Order: sequence, then structure tokens, then C-alpha cells
Amino acid sequence: MRVVKLLRGRWRILALTPNPARRAELRAAGAVPLLGDLDAAATLARLAGLADAVLHLAPPPSSGPVDTRTASLLRALARKGRTARIVYASTSGVYGDCAGARFDETRRIAPATERAQRRVDAEARVRHHGLAFGARASVLRIPGIYAADRPGGHPRERLLRGTPVLAAGDDVYTNHIHADDLARICVAALARGAPQRIYHASDDTEMKMGDYFDLAADLAGLPRPPRTPRAEAAAQFSSMQMSFLNESRRLDNRRLKRELRVRLRYPTVREGLPG
Repeated sequence: MRVVKLLRGRWRILALTPNPARRAELRAAGAVPLLGDLDAAATLARLAGLADAVLHLAPPPSSGPVDTRTASLLRALARKGRTARIVYASTSGVYGDCAGARFDETRRIAPATERAQRRVDAEARVRHHGLAFGARASVLRIPGIYAADRPGGHPRERLLRGTPVLAAGDDVYTNHIHADDLARICVAALARGAPQRIYHASDDTEMKMGDYFDLAADLAGLPRPPRTPRAEAAAQFSSMQMSFLNESRRLDNRRLKRELRVRLRYPTVREGLPG
């Protein structure tokens, strides 16, 4: 989570972390470290009245239908009600399987996994907090994040392992955003996000997952991954991996460009993967 404090017309960035060992790293990045653990509500008391704006990036817990971390954060912020802006980083997984349809933010959500249900719970809590305390609360629904310098953020590692992808007839549409563009989207949402508004934080790519890995292989000079029928995939992938292979959708990002006025540096994965 990032806490943003407006100080004499300038933004001062405070970064919440439960790990004291990260303090030097956060200071080097230009942030003031703030010790606190979203899984230990008592450690969040100092957040009350501290932040003008909050960028909430922390994922939910790994089990249960409720995002207790977001609940604890919002209770801490509510003690003085100073926070005027909240941006929550959610996931496009809240839509479930859409059979490859292309749609905007008005589509009804249909979370198919407990993981996605926790995100729905967090979104609802953030938006309710905004209404209750007069804060401008916005939600970013984020697809797959990639970047060459992000741990696990480039398909090269998977390609080197020779992990298969679905056969063309069974393949699903997947959505992407480069980590650098996502960072700019977060800043834009803090500055221009409308109250109670949802934004697709996605690039312009419309590509099926297997084609994405084929492109990544071609750009990296590596062999394309083998293809496998869906009926055989369950024996090769974990239940979490299969949950991604069972959902197909294409996100319309026109609201992102029109309202947040974001101009993507990497409009498709073809521009972003080589970096």
C-alpha cells in the first residue's frame, strides 16, 4: 500500500510495509517507510489522519470470501476520516469467464473463484467507504502485469521451461498491462479518478494466450511452446493455473484513455515485451 500525503503543495510518499528489513529499500526509492501489517489491525492505528490519498495495492489474504486486509485498512482510515482519495488495485478476474466477449466497465461481475470473490468484497468495501466518508474512491481492474525487470513478469522463464499452452481451438483471450504503464495509471487515478468509478487498467492487446507466448518466443529467439488440448491440460497445470485457462475476455479500455487521459507507453505487448 502507498500512503500519499500532500505537504505544502508537494506529494510526500509513505509506503506501508510489515517488514523492517525493507526500510532502506523504500527510502532509496524515495518513499518514507511506515511499519504496519494489514494482517495485524493494531499496527495500523497511526494511519488515522495521516494520509490525504491512499493507493491500495496489497492483495487479499489467500483464503476465505472476505478481504480482511482491506477491512482493517479502511477501519484505520475511518478513525479520523481525513483521506480524500482512495485508489484500489483490483483484478479483471471479478468478471469470471466471458467467453471471449469484449466489454467495458458496465458489465456485471461474476467471480468464479474464491480468489476473485475476495476482490469483489474489497471493491465493495472501498466504494462504501468512499460514500460514507466523502472520499473519492476509484477501482482499477487490472489484468496480467508484465515487465522484463519484474520477478516472474516476463514469459521468458516459462518458455525456457517448455510449459505448454492450450491448443488453438481451446485457447482463451487474455489481457495485459506493462508494469510501467500500470504505475502511470495509478498516478493518473489518484489525480483524476472519479468517485465510485471503475477503470480497466489494460492495454490495447487483443490476443489469445497461446498467441501471446508464441509472440514472446519469437521476440526472444526461443522455441514456441507446445500446444495441448484442454482435456489434457488439467494433468499438467495446477488448479490455480487452470482457473486462468478457464476464463476468456477482452477488456475495453476507452474509459481509461478518455477520463484518466492515460497515453500508454506500451500500447500492446509487441512494444512492451522486447524491453
